[in-house]
Order: sequence, then structure tokens, then C-alpha cells
Amino acid sequence: MSEVSTGAADAGTLAEGELELVGRIREASNATFVGRIDGVSVVYKPVAGERPLWDFPDGTLARREAAAHALSESFGWDVVPRTWLRDGPLGHGMVQVWCEPDPAQDPVDLVPADAVPEGWLHVFDGLDEDDRIVSLIHEDSAALRRMAVFDIVANNADRKGGHILPTAAGHRYGVDHGLAFHTEHKLRTVLWGWLGKDLDADEVAGVERVRASLAGDLGALLGELLTPDEVEATAQRCDALLARARFPAPAGQMPAVPWPPF
Repeated sequence: MSEVSTGAADAGTLAEGELELVGRIREASNATFVGRIDGVSVVYKPVAGERPLWDFPDGTLARREAAAHALSESFGWDVVPRTWLRDGPLGHGMVQVWCEPDPAQDPVDLVPADAVPEGWLHVFDGLDEDDRIVSLIHEDSAALRRMAVFDIVANNADRKGGHILPTAAGHRYGVDHGLAFHTEHKLRTVLWGWLGKDLDADEVAGVERVRASLAGDLGALLGELLTPDEVEATAQRCDALLARARFPAPAGQMPAVPWPPF
């Protein structure tokens, strides 16, 4: 399993060391900066730069990002790069170890409708800017299956293709989890290729680990980051997923795929 390198910096240095800003990610919907802490490249999202949303409480996105990392650690699948809360040059916010994606890999892609390659799964068809039919597809890999299970439990409302970072070593990281853990069903994702498929033994075991930890360390940690109702809703999603032991279908009135999908 690929690791995100933190160099020689330890947890204390990353939490308390000087956070130097070196750039801004302009295309991000919320204020997002690239920085360094003791030589470690990081992403920094200050709470003050979060845009108000109609369906999520103001000023909570950074905590949800930290909660997503805690959930990832409980699964044991290394889905989310190391993420924590701390002060920075623009105030309190979320900091995450930078994950450098491999530009030669595209785990989610758009292809002509008649050109879906072997080993890939079809999600839906649409029209491109020239009114040609194209298919949204994603790879059929164990790494993306685990990410899809993670998203179900986290109730991730924003799994775009661009929020999946492939590493040169073959690992896939998920980022941008500010829109997660809502008490209402909000699952919006590009990873619908396994709809109705049974979970495998490793996936079931991962959900069981999370459910057990919600009664202990994970529950205590999420309790510092989320509301009690949001923690309870996470446990209920685990129970529902374990009861069916298969990937669910879209539900509710909201779109099942985030827009734009990349």
C-alpha cells in the first residue's frame, strides 16, 4: 500500500510547526492553499475561506475533512491522506499532507460510448460539447471499491473524478471530504459501477471494524468533530450496509452524481 511521505517531520511538528504558504489552488470552490511544514508539502483550507452552503452548517467543512481521515484510519484502507486541524496564517483550518497524483493514470474517465475498455465499469451516458454520446466510466479495482464503501459510510456528497488521486505506485487516495457525514442521505458519487454487487469479505470486515470502533475510540473522536446525530447516523449507515452486504442503489430526490463529475 502506498504511503504519503511526510519526510522527517513528526506529528508534533506537523501540528505545531510553522505553516508557510507557497501557493493557492484557484479552481477550488473554497479557499485552498498549498503550504509547507518543515519541508512537508500540505494542503491548507482555513475555516474563514469556506463558502456558506444551503445544506451544510457554516464553518464545519474542516471538521468533516478531519472526521473523514479518522474514518479512513478506522477502516484501515488508507483512503484519505493524513489530515488534521490546526492554526495557520489565515486562521484555524484543515491541513492535509499533499498527495502528488500520477498524470499518466485516470481512474475515472470519459470515453466514446462504444469504447469502454475491458476492466472498466460504465456509470452513465451523456453528450459532450459536440453532442456526441460519451460514457462516464471508472476502473474496476479493489482500491476504488474500498473508496466506494468508505463513501457510503461517510455519506460523501461530492465524490468527483478529480477527488480521486492515483499515485505512481498504484494507490488511490480520496480527497475533499468537506461535504460528508450529513444526517440526511446525500451520497453523490461517480463510483456507481458496482451497484447491487455483493461486498467481499474484506469490505464487510472493514465496515465491521468501523462499527465496532464507533462504540469506542472512533466514536469519541468523531464526537469532537461532528454532532451526536451525525455520529449516530454514521453508525446507522454501517448497520444498513452490513445488513444488506451489497453496494446500494441511488436513493432520494437529489442527483446521484455530483456536477460537474470532474
